[in-house]
Amino acid sequence: MIIKHFSDNDLYKFSVMHAIQRLYPWAYVRYDLIYRGENNFPPGFAARLEEEIRKMATLKMTKEEKKFILKRCYFLDPFFVDFLEGYKYDPEEVHVSQEGGKLSLYVEGYWYRTVLWEVPLIALISELYFEMIGSRPKDVETKAKEKALGLKDMQADYSEFGTRRRYSFDVQDKVVKVLKENSGSYFKGTSNVYLAMKYDTIPIGTMPHEWFMYHGALFGYRSANIKALEAWVDVFQGSLGITLTDTYTTQSFFKSFNLKLAKLFDGVRCDSGNPIDFIEQTINFYKEHRIDPTSKTIVFSDSLNLAEVKKIREYVKGRIHDTYGIGTYLSNDVGVKPLNIVIKLTHVKETPKDEYLSAVKLSDVSGKNTGDKKEINISKLTLGLDYD
Repeated sequence: MIIKHFSDNDLYKFSVMHAIQRLYPWAYVRYDLIYRGENNFPPGFAARLEEEIRKMATLKMTKEEKKFILKRCYFLDPFFVDFLEGYKYDPEEVHVSQEGGKLSLYVEGYWYRTVLWEVPLIALISELYFEMIGSRPKDVETKAKEKALGLKDMQADYSEFGTRRRYSFDVQDKVVKVLKENSGSYFKGTSNVYLAMKYDTIPIGTMPHEWFMYHGALFGYRSANIKALEAWVDVFQGSLGITLTDTYTTQSFFKSFNLKLAKLFDGVRCDSGNPIDFIEQTINFYKEHRIDPTSKTIVFSDSLNLAEVKKIREYVKGRIHDTYGIGTYLSNDVGVKPLNIVIKLTHVKETPKDEYLSAVKLSDVSGKNTGDKKEINISKLTLGLDYD
């Protein structure tokens, strides 16, 4: 069994699940596996994957996990944590097929239930793939220690964000242990709730793109950012105060990020595009709104390595607080080429009886656009965006 622990998932999946249950309990959605590169899965992969998915139905929150979540995830209602204790994955929500080396997968059901599948499914696909092609990880702890010491030397605050595209659970487990032992106070935690519990560190997470994508599909692209942010504040009352900006491009985000929201949120997350341009956009925005940029945070999380972190830190120079969410570079730098796949929200309904609406994501890099092409064009026209 590859996924062995209920809380072997990223924090943001539990937090957005809480928000969905509170505000949109009837929402019905579909997620699809999307390729961002060439992948050739070995024969029999889908059958093995289905077997592992069926085993996930046996996962159950332990008393230890519940105690940890109640203590560290103080922004989750006790009622919701009780619900998690009784939650069971339903393999009938996941549909898998394979034609040659091409793997197809989609998840469909009530949003509040299906939201938990994304991260463990991608992690499961990655680990199973490397197991079936017979690869072996190399220099796991050595490389992790070098990176931990390098980040400590740069005095860079950072967290481990590597669950989705990890080589394996065992590799991520070893990496988090080494990072905590060798980074001092600069290691701030991990997105993986189980590993945060195991190594007595902080579970870290922000809101996901799908939160904005749902609001864009239901309420329109001009109002998506404000609708999504105000709904988030209604649920979490100021906790979890880092917002993504690039679901419909950072350019359009800052047009709708008003003074009230700018003061309510602790900072923003740079998840695509040029980080230097992002720094300037963000600092200028705060200054224009008479907000001291040094009181705010940028979380950088796009394709980071030591060289990229160093470049960003040297450019920031204390003008705004910078912190780093580092994923694949930590959890899958073991001598193989990581899979470049995502599972994204693609269709949404306000209730199961409604017609599906397309959900799309633009990002600050055109190659990372996801969703129906016609709907992507509609969103760009609506927002006055003209890039390809």
